[in-house]
Amino acid sequence: MQTIMLKAKLHQARVTHAVLEYEGSCAIDGDLLDMAGLHEYEQIQIYNLENGQRFTTYIIRGEPGSGIISVNGAAAHLASVGDRVIICAYANFTEAERIKHKPALIYMAEGNAVSHTSNAIPVQVA
Repeated sequence: MQTIMLKAKLHQARVTHAVLEYEGSCAIDGDLLDMAGLHEYEQIQIYNLENGQRFTTYIIRGEPGSGIISVNGAAAHLASVGDRVIICAYANFTEAERIKHKPALIYMAEGNAVSHTSNAIPVQVA
């Protein structure tokens, strides 16, 4: 049996560009991709904290060190420059892999600089 698990997350990144007249996808700073273990053309889910939109696209590599998060093509209707977004990638894991798996969690600060990283989300309390 396989289980779909969170592979990596860029938490509260800021959209820097929303480009309608583009082939599509989401450009992400190459340094952030490497840190999170994400790959060009990999499918991602984007959750927009400002308007509640949730959509699927794929990654293209953005200029390393630029902080770019560019939502392109039709998805540009779903995000605006300055919006806070959570970008997630998921992967299939066998039971043995699932037990050992720890996601790459990258928390963003101003200018899409990395605030901190983690491999676990704290337990939510009531």
